[in-house]
Amino acid sequence: MKVAFENLSRVLRYGFQLKCPRCGKGALFQTFFRMFTHCTTCDLKFERESGYFIGAMYLNYGATVLIAFPSYFLFETFTAIPFFVNLGIWALFSAVFPIFFYRYSKSLWLNFDYIFSS
Repeated sequence: MKVAFENLSRVLRYGFQLKCPRCGKGALFQTFFRMFTHCTTCDLKFERESGYFIGAMYLNYGATVLIAFPSYFLFETFTAIPFFVNLGIWALFSAVFPIFFYRYSKSLWLNFDYIFSS
């Protein structure tokens, strides 16, 4: 149980810091959208194969839905915001959030894969 918690803690820490899953020091991204091919510290290869980060798209989509869907209904239930304004807020959120969460979804995917396959 302790090992599983430490692994999860490590994945989340390195994932949200956008750091290498092996050493925790090397940066994953050169620019906002461009990843390094290898860790600059320990030389871990980030993209193992073509299509490797498709799972990161699922993480990004899932995070967007898990935030937007219940939030829409919470706003609908507990506020006096008109229907179309509420719908517009969450439609805009669903279009913008994935862009900002893009780097984190790739980082979390890489970190989870590293922990489960090593």
